[in-house]
Amino acid sequence: MEKHVPVLLSETIELLKINPDGVYLDMTLGGGGHSQAILDKLTEGKLYGFDQDPYAIKYSIARFKEYPSFYPIEANFKDMIMELNKRSIKEVDGILFDLGVSSFQFDQAQRGFSYRFDAPLDMRMNPNNKLSAYNVINDYDYEDLVKIFFEYGEEKYARSIAKRIVQKRETDEIFTTFQLVEAIKEALPNKELNKKGHPAKKVFQAIRIEVNQELTILEQALINAIDVLKKKGRLGVITFHSLEDRICKHLFRRLSTIDIPKGLPIINKEEPIISIVTKKAVIASQNEIEENFRAHSAKLRVIEKN
Repeated sequence: MEKHVPVLLSETIELLKINPDGVYLDMTLGGGGHSQAILDKLTEGKLYGFDQDPYAIKYSIARFKEYPSFYPIEANFKDMIMELNKRSIKEVDGILFDLGVSSFQFDQAQRGFSYRFDAPLDMRMNPNNKLSAYNVINDYDYEDLVKIFFEYGEEKYARSIAKRIVQKRETDEIFTTFQLVEAIKEALPNKELNKKGHPAKKVFQAIRIEVNQELTILEQALINAIDVLKKKGRLGVITFHSLEDRICKHLFRRLSTIDIPKGLPIINKEEPIISIVTKKAVIASQNEIEENFRAHSAKLRVIEKN
């Protein structure tokens, strides 16, 4: 695995306020960069690292073999409560979600996450899942493709791209990432092809989100995470695109306020479930962006359980 550079590392660890004797969850192990920083601050504490990708679990077991406080869990974070119950864990001191695709998933060409490499269309974070990018591109009908590209990729040329994909697959199935990139480019006007950035970026993001059901499971996973936090425990979420960030922002805003109808003579003694620690999302410094371009779109939001 290439060197993994965790995003917003110092800010995340500082805002989580690690208790050396606490119990922590890293819900998205990936390359283990954030887990390493948490483990280094623990004495009697424990860190449970979740990942649905068996490659990430295998890598982290090797990386953290000298840390008796590390416990890997091969599972999707939507199954958090079930996995914690198996281990008789009722509450924890802190939780981190670092969403999206990890660097090493992008860098493993055969996984099909990247438009930089020619590889089979896959994009499954869990290789055992049935639905792959190949299925989405070759089996979904035109309207479903338009919906995915528009909603998950915020791609304004969703219709023309979906139309071109449907046309091409009538002749032959689309098997590889480069075949998909070619179809996307053929559907875009020259002014878009000449813009900075890769023309396939939004569509690849959309397909990946659909394959892994990333947005579908996110809000409930965050609610579950807040449920298992101790009082004064903290939850941090790092997002990489506006769709994820919007879910976090709206959920945190809702759970940090008490709605009282205007005009009612009520003295509110009820406390909201959480308090927002980061009033505005924390973003990467220019220095970090220059060293790690992946950080340019990262946003960190942190809440505390009341």
